[in-house]
Parts: sequence; structure tokens; C-alpha cells
Amino acid sequence: MHSLRTPDDRFADLDGYPFTANYVEIDDQDGGTLRVHYLDEGPADGPIVLCMHGEPSWSYLYRKMIPQLVDAGLRVIAPDLVGFGKSDKPSKKSDYTYARHVAWMQEAIVDHLDLSDATFFGQDWGGLIGLRLVADNPERFARVIIGNTGLPTGEHPASEAFMQWQKFSQESPVFPIGQILNQATLTELSEAEIAAYDAPFPDETFKEGARIFPSLVPTSIDDPAVPATKAAWQVFKAWDKPLICCFSDSDPVTAGGDKPFLALVPGAADQPHTTVENAHHFFQEDAAPQLAHLIIDAMARG
Repeated sequence: MHSLRTPDDRFADLDGYPFTANYVEIDDQDGGTLRVHYLDEGPADGPIVLCMHGEPSWSYLYRKMIPQLVDAGLRVIAPDLVGFGKSDKPSKKSDYTYARHVAWMQEAIVDHLDLSDATFFGQDWGGLIGLRLVADNPERFARVIIGNTGLPTGEHPASEAFMQWQKFSQESPVFPIGQILNQATLTELSEAEIAAYDAPFPDETFKEGARIFPSLVPTSIDDPAVPATKAAWQVFKAWDKPLICCFSDSDPVTAGGDKPFLALVPGAADQPHTTVENAHHFFQEDAAPQLAHLIIDAMARG
């Protein structure tokens, strides 16, 4: 597997992102290695919250939430998925699969950092991958908080908004990452913030992971990821630890995505589920203080 590495100078002096870079080398399943970047902020012995980003963002998405979480005494771990942020970027679309993304994060984050008693927070593909990690390692996680995400098994049709997004990702001659983020927030991003979202991708050759992600979402029962997502659902159908949903009120792609979790997960009963108002798909941009408080409160309740 051939991979690309974004030059460090692309990340110099990013707006609102003063965090220390951490790296781990993992196997790429083809005999080589991949370098994965993650943030590890706050007290080393603090309660852990694992924050996972989605498509086509990176850990920059959590820059507004991390200071609040750290001030509350939490240890915040926020990785960059392979193909995103400061992590290495395999150069072929075929290098990326749902299963590989789960395996990469298992080795780089769950195993390398030896997570225990962790709170998982995930949005978009951060949820699709992170929920699989939770299901594979239920003993390592104390609670789950999700928004604007899902765990699809291909049995229900995807929304029209998602199908349009999938089509765009495959057919558009250009894939303007920063503008894509800006169009899926209600809080208009500054030029510096748009540039920060563009920073990991010096040119189109770095975007194969970002391009292919929408096509990896299981939208039919024949998708190769379906057996694994169904197995994960069996874990969640018996999950009695807290599971909290906090979906946006203005995200056309994931609207209604909380319903199966509320209906099927025992741990979702009697939890303070929240509709995040005045927030689009990337609600970390639109509602960072609210989301940080939600995590802090959930962890304080035990």
C-alpha cells in the first residue's frame, strides 16, 4: 500500500488548534506501516472521552470542545482517521474499506492507548467506526454519546440527501473540503477555518479517502460490511450502559437516525436525549459548548 503524508508546514499556526501532536505507527495489512495522528489532551489519569470525527473533517473539528472538556478534568483523545488530518493517506480508493478503518482505529487508539472505562462520542463516520469499536470492546467503554450518525445494515433506504452527497463525492471534478464543511454548518466558517479544513489535502491526490467514504456506507443488504454491522447491533440490543442521542435539528442527511437507538438499545431508556437546536451536520461547529456540557454532565452522572 502506498500512502501520502501531508507536509507538517501545512499545519503551521492553524486557527484555534494549539494542541500537541501524537503519533503511532500501525500495520497497514499489506506489509508496511501507517502513521496515525491523535490528540491526547488533559490529565493523563483523567476520565477518558474518545471523540471521533467523520467525513471529510479531522480532529480540528473538536478544537472548540476540547478546552471545555479538559477544564472539567477529562482526558480527551481525538484521532485523525487514516486518510484525514495529520494521519497518513493511502493513495488508492481501493485501499479504504469500512473493516480496515475499524481495524486501524482498534490498533492505533483502543489497543495502543489501552482504553478503559471510556466515554465514546462520535458523529458522522466517527460514529459508524466508533460504534463498531464499542461493540468489539464493550468492556472498555462506560457510555456512548452519538449524534448525526448511525450504524446502517443496508435494510433501509438511505435519505435522498445522502444519495446526492454520495453521487457528488464520486462525480464532482473537484472536492473542496473546506467549503463542504462550511456548507454543512449554520455558523459560517472564517477563511482561516476553511483553510484549516483544507490543510490536510495539498491537492486532489490526497483526497482518495475523503472521496470514497460516502460509498462505504452500507446502503444495501449485499454490502460487505453488513455482517459486521449486524453483529454490532446484537451487542447494542443488549447494551445496558448509558447511550445518549444528541442529533441536530437541521441535518437533512441523518434526520431520524436516533430512532433505532432509542427503540432497540436498553441503555437508551431514561437518558437525557437532546435535540441540538440551530445546528447542521457538523454540530461541533454550531453547538460546541452545548455538546461539551452534555458530555461532562453524562460522565458526572456515572
